[in-house]
Amino acid sequence: MEAEPRFRADWAVLGSAFLLTGIGLVLVFSTSSPLTFGKAGADAASYLKRSLLFAAIGVACCLALRRVPAEALRRLAYPALGIAVVFLCLVWIPPFGQAIKGAHRWIRLAGVGFQPSEVAKFALVIFLADSLARRGERVRNFVHGYLPNVLIAGVPILLVLLGPDLGTAALLAAIVGATAYAGGVRLRHLAASVLPAVPVVFCLLWFVSFRRERILAFLDPWKYEQTTGFQLVHSLLAFGAGGVWGVGLGAGHQKLYYLPEAHTDFILSVWAEERGLVGVLAVLAVMAFFVWQGFAVARAQDDPFRRLLAAGITSWIGLQAALNALVVTGCVPTKGLPFPFLSYGGTGLVVSLAAAGVLAGLARGREP
Repeated sequence: MEAEPRFRADWAVLGSAFLLTGIGLVLVFSTSSPLTFGKAGADAASYLKRSLLFAAIGVACCLALRRVPAEALRRLAYPALGIAVVFLCLVWIPPFGQAIKGAHRWIRLAGVGFQPSEVAKFALVIFLADSLARRGERVRNFVHGYLPNVLIAGVPILLVLLGPDLGTAALLAAIVGATAYAGGVRLRHLAASVLPAVPVVFCLLWFVSFRRERILAFLDPWKYEQTTGFQLVHSLLAFGAGGVWGVGLGAGHQKLYYLPEAHTDFILSVWAEERGLVGVLAVLAVMAFFVWQGFAVARAQDDPFRRLLAAGITSWIGLQAALNALVVTGCVPTKGLPFPFLSYGGTGLVVSLAAAGVLAGLARGREP
């Protein structure tokens, strides 16, 4: 009697991930083709072709990891986290590291560029699932159960923060908190680790000029319309122009050099303009369905590692999607976090699809 719902959960996870990826490919072409206008010999479909390549790699990883036993992933917990930390260090070391707009977030190995923080998300989830599962009831003890996990997880978080990338560092911290809570960590222990970070985060936000300017632009974007509020203003204009049904796929105007990063962090804004409120709610509904299925898979697991792995992956993708949606609608200050499966970005797409494959494998309810 159990085989049928497990099979359904398996394909529900894959179907929602693949559907969002498909919408993302359409949007990447819609948002990126204007970037090639007026450039001699430029290919209007160049971004789409790269996205198709990464989507194919991601789907292959997804289907392969769907059949990998959970215990095999568990054995990679510490090596994967170690590799992620090495990658995060390499962003500062020439010729591997590549500084873009003053940020050290990319490395290039064997001619391939990728973003180590995306790898760190997956590695951190696997590590936490293994470590918390091994400690069992000891996770309820602050010193011997919870603190060691926080200290180890703090290493990649600190390295990402030095990038500087406060948004991704905050997301990683939120993933740690969500997975730890699913693992049985007491709420007061989570609060004890969050409260000391509040003044530090305040200082990082207010006493760093570009972040303070973003906060001010968030509070009154129209006042800073031509400077730091430019991106948020045009994101809101995109939502307003789209109305209920949208102006039509490909017919949006904000992507025409008005909305910066339209193909990455603000791709949902373009979707809002072209497909309207109905289209946005549809995308959010698909993501909510993915998250719902993910937590259902977690609850169905008897093994603590498998349960925490499913909860960690689901929390990561759900939190990132929620933060992106809040940013583009002006509910939180602007920060560069892509929408999972939807935004342009090879590393993020491959890693997200790989994680979906692991989640689908857990949903199958058996080891191959």
